[in-house]
Amino acid sequence: MKVLANDGVSQSGIDALENAGFEVNTTTVAQEQLANYLNDNQIDVLLVRSATKVRKDIIDNCPNLKIIGRGGVGMDNIDVDYARSKGIHVINTPAASSHSVAELVFAHLLGLSRFLHQSNRDMPLEGDSNFKGLKKNYSKGTELKGKTIGVIGFGRIGQATAKVALGLGMKVLAFDPFIEKTDLELEFFDGQKLSFEIKTISKEDVLKQSDFITLHVPAQKDYVIDKAEFDTMKDGVIIANAARGGVINEVALVEAITSGKVASAALDVFEKEPKPEIQLLMNPSLSLTPHTGAATNEAQDRIGTELATQIIELLK
Repeated sequence: MKVLANDGVSQSGIDALENAGFEVNTTTVAQEQLANYLNDNQIDVLLVRSATKVRKDIIDNCPNLKIIGRGGVGMDNIDVDYARSKGIHVINTPAASSHSVAELVFAHLLGLSRFLHQSNRDMPLEGDSNFKGLKKNYSKGTELKGKTIGVIGFGRIGQATAKVALGLGMKVLAFDPFIEKTDLELEFFDGQKLSFEIKTISKEDVLKQSDFITLHVPAQKDYVIDKAEFDTMKDGVIIANAARGGVINEVALVEAITSGKVASAALDVFEKEPKPEIQLLMNPSLSLTPHTGAATNEAQDRIGTELATQIIELLK
């Protein structure tokens, strides 16, 4: 059986598949050539991340395809229901990247709270000529300990993010229309464990009470955070979106930053990837990363292994 990992896959995943007798191809095929390549090479399993799209045209024209695998959580780049209606298995790796995304969120939040995203730009330019001025500019940082973080979307990634927040001494508020409560277990290096029961509350209450807000929701038809939601928030709130581009109205976000309603924000995802709006890229109150939430060596190893395990179970 042949596997095409069109957006790449970790060596751990390749090794597991090859040990099970699969032939793994890591060639990156252009979107418009993908269907022909799958057919010409009799590919049984197509693995993608977020770059490659698997729509109805590929599903209809590639009869040899048995599995479509998404290395990650969101599957909005795959016509999932249609593929399954045609007898194709569609799999993803919902647990593998949760902690890596959570850590990136806090890399941003900690950086924003201490102006690291700005001082890292200014120090190379002015550090030798305006050291005292920069020190004055960036000497009003905020600690996260004791603050309230609101988690919008309390699935695996939202819960992983909440665990990091609890470890930092933050109060966690959560909203999720499908979850009433959950127990979060924090595991420490010496084997000790602590359990926290988190009961979800209304989205409006989360927005009203939170000093920090982080989104962990799938792509949706409408904005999850729009002008009305910004108006509901505390003044000076800090926001992070490492979920999906389009869940925050980016125009409304910039307006909220300009008005002072939002102190700063972190974006790992954008409405117009891979060409984000220039007003976002140039805004000094934004901390930006190029959709790297799951991009750690550890997460990619877990993703590759998890995909391989599912493929082997399905086809062997």
